[in-house]
Amino acid sequence: MAGNDLAAKSSGKINQTTTSLNYLLKGEEKPVTYAFPPPPGVATSTRRNDPRTVTVRDARPVADHLSLDRQGFILTHHATRVKNFYDQQEVHEVYYPEIEKLLKEKTGAARVLVFDHQVRCLPKAQAGVDHAREPVRAVHNDYTIRSGRRRVSDHLREEAAELVRHRFAEINVWRPIEGPIQESPLAVCDASSIAADDCVACDFIYPDKVGETYAFTYNPNHRWYYFPYLRRDEAILLKCYDSAEDGRARFTAHTAFDDPKSPPDASPRESIEVRSLIFFPPEDQNATGDQAGKLPG
Repeated sequence: MAGNDLAAKSSGKINQTTTSLNYLLKGEEKPVTYAFPPPPGVATSTRRNDPRTVTVRDARPVADHLSLDRQGFILTHHATRVKNFYDQQEVHEVYYPEIEKLLKEKTGAARVLVFDHQVRCLPKAQAGVDHAREPVRAVHNDYTIRSGRRRVSDHLREEAAELVRHRFAEINVWRPIEGPIQESPLAVCDASSIAADDCVACDFIYPDKVGETYAFTYNPNHRWYYFPYLRRDEAILLKCYDSAEDGRARFTAHTAFDDPKSPPDASPRESIEVRSLIFFPPEDQNATGDQAGKLPG
């Protein structure tokens, strides 16, 4: 659908909210963040935030016109048999196969490998229980050009040389553990509104390795969206890396945010994100392409 047609589809009063997002204040040195307590005298993070007021629009009215290859994210209905998302064994044995099946159906991938997941809940993170972390309140993307490619060798070492000769991607599947989400919802940026100069590589240091993620500097052209009151049977597919360099979405900035419309007694957000490698058939390198147009600014 052409951009003008999509804008017409979305015309009229669109639900939106105004909030502050933590962009990166760019400096001379590469930002560094530790995922564990750093050595004495070393800062946990050298990242400096640049809070900016932005408009975040309700994406539900245009959900049918979203594209992984244009905007970098879509919403889908997805029922799950998982009873307890804090049970790591159940997530591995039940949820991982469900997500692999879902991603094959939604992307046309020949192969999907779920390699990681993270549960988020602020009270549980503060209590140090259930392996939970708090929602990330900084505009970021999980991979960079370098670390996205490296993920293949990290998890499929013997096959990596052949696999990276063809198109592959990394897609996160994000859903509520309990819904509807009212506190700290997820904001996602239309990938087609992101310029290459907005991306800044940052080191993320673990005890056994150094990862690399993108932070983003402010750009008034960024178009932000969210899905209000996300339910447990809904999932956001978020493209965090694509090896294709043909103009389609490669990275999708996202962050938790404070929604002024959230009720003061809203339950803390509980969510799970699953990270996956997606390999496309060599003969079908346009597997997720479609005719979706530009979303309205």
